[in-house]
Formats: sequence, C-alpha cells, structure tokens
Amino acid sequence: MPQYARSERKTLADLMQTLGPDAPTLNAGWTTRDLAAHLVLRERRPDAAGGILLPPLRRYAEQVRQKLAARPWESLVDQVRRPPVWSPISNPLLDEAVNTMEFFIHHEDVRRAQADWQPRDLPAGLQQALWKRAAGLARLTLRRFPAEVRVQAPGYGQRAAGRGGEQLRLVGAPGELVLFLSGRQRAARVQLDGPAGPADRLRDARLGL
Repeated sequence: MPQYARSERKTLADLMQTLGPDAPTLNAGWTTRDLAAHLVLRERRPDAAGGILLPPLRRYAEQVRQKLAARPWESLVDQVRRPPVWSPISNPLLDEAVNTMEFFIHHEDVRRAQADWQPRDLPAGLQQALWKRAAGLARLTLRRFPAEVRVQAPGYGQRAAGRGGEQLRLVGAPGELVLFLSGRQRAARVQLDGPAGPADRLRDARLGL
C-alpha cells in the first residue's frame, strides 16, 4: 500500500533541514521553525492541539507552539520526521488517512515560498488520494460561498459546491485544488472561470478549516 503521508513527511523534513529555521513559508508570518513547531504540537500535544481549530483554546495552543519553537532546530525537525506511535493522529492505523493532505499542504507551504520553486510531477495515486480530500474540502469550505462552484479535476472527477447562484468553474489537478481550497489561492495553479465579481471574491476568500 502506498505511504504518501510518510513520503510527504520525509521530504518536508529534508527540505526544512536544508533550508534552516528561518526560511519563509506560505503561512503568513511563519518561518520554517514556526511551521515545524505547529506540526509537533499537532501530533505530540493533544492537550493543546484542539486550539488549532477551536477559538477558546487558541491562546493556550499558541503559547505551547512558541515554547516548542524555542527548541533546538535539529531536535524540532527530528520530531517532525519521526512521529510517536502513540499519537492519536499519526499512529500507523491512521497516518495515511489523516496526514496525507496535511503534509502535502505544508510541504508545498515551504516549497512555494522559495523563489525558485517549480511544480512537482505527483504520482497518480497521490493525486487520486488528494482528489478524495479535495472533494470533501470543497463541500466544507465553500458551503457558505454565494455562488455555485463546479470543482473539476480532469481525469479524477468533479463536485458541485457553494450556496448556489452565479456559476463558477474551478479546474486544476487535485493537488492544486487542495491548495486553493485550503486558503492558498494565490499559490495554486488553477483555472477559475465565471463572472468577475464572484471569481474575485473566491480568490480572496478565507478558505480552509
């Protein structure tokens, strides 16, 4: 069985090690050190990880993340590279389902923030796995968007999302759609067709979980 989550994790850790702790990322205001601390918190601190999504816990989660970020860089990257088997989200039973999209996105957060980045030629199996996640992500992140958005990945499928109204068509490879729908619109290589007003709103919308 392909292990795309493990592969994306390894190549992200390798890239972080090469670039060092102060390299930019697509995450506003975050360096590679900040992103590494986020990933360690997510996997190793279940007491604080809920703050990634839940506003009441956000302040505590940020305090924990900053303490993690102060650790020596080599140790921090090693913890990204080697998740604990006891982790509720990174154990061998759940790793592929939970982490494939997460580590793909954050790998691209680092790659695409560098001046010389180029698109990767992703394996078809990874694209298929990302399409399954993109389809669900579209329904979730666009559920309140005031238009009908046809999300299309040629060769993989299409989904309708949004609240209805004027029609937009969002076309791209599954990986690019995942990036767009997770809030990286400006870095994603997609085609967006439709009326200028809704299209511009979608490019600037706060998407993601």
